[in-house]
Amino acid sequence: MKKMDPQNLICDSWCENNRVFLPRIKAVDICSIQPPPVVIPEGTVIPIINRYFYIVAEDIDLTNGTTLPANLFTDDNGDPVTEFKLFNPNGYVNLYINAVMQEGGAYKVTSDSLNLKPFNATIFAGTPIIIESLGFQQI
Repeated sequence: MKKMDPQNLICDSWCENNRVFLPRIKAVDICSIQPPPVVIPEGTVIPIINRYFYIVAEDIDLTNGTTLPANLFTDDNGDPVTEFKLFNPNGYVNLYINAVMQEGGAYKVTSDSLNLKPFNATIFAGTPIIIESLGFQQI
């Protein structure tokens, strides 16, 4: 490899004769910076969670979509339900089929049913379906 001769280099604004010196940066004592004030919000937000369970009894063909009525489902205590409790506008619903969360656009939950949109698939007998309804209440 060929060595460079420093004498033959062209001097630019960063050459030894044209150096720019910046003032030194001083460290600031961390104790002199005041932390922001602590803001304690008024009230408390309490999450409310309702889960509904259904084990598919026979294969469900989703080619044309399907509707599953709420009375097929049970709650966390294993008790049958007649409707799903939904929290509008302060909440949302998740759907799990075979323990996999489904895309929001693939279903719609109303107070009396779960509507699954058309899809080229089958939900097989024995598959668990879980609806999770979450809401938020300020007290």
